[in-house]
Amino acid sequence: MPGVGALVRLDLNNPVFQAHLFALQKPERNAAVDTLRKIRQLTWVQLYQDQGLKWEKIASVKPPAGVDAIYSMRITQSRRCTAYRDGDFIRLLTVAPDHDSTYGKK
Repeated sequence: MPGVGALVRLDLNNPVFQAHLFALQKPERNAAVDTLRKIRQLTWVQLYQDQGLKWEKIASVKPPAGVDAIYSMRITQSRRCTAYRDGDFIRLLTVAPDHDSTYGKK
């Protein structure tokens, strides 16, 4: 069981997430890295409550086998990313090109 006061640990190894992150324009990429830096300093409780990140479950997307749920959160002013929790790790999956695509719409 993950620690209640444990800091969030980042998993940035998903190739899709990496491709999306590296494809961002420099100002947006820098903003995303700043957000990731912020997340590393948060506990899970703080991440869930952070109004800037807006962590929310995506009900319209069926999670892969072995994953309870997929979530979205704001990674820049105009973009959201998808992720799931695995113990103390946040496993980042994608950076959506726009808000609606985060939720499986379009």
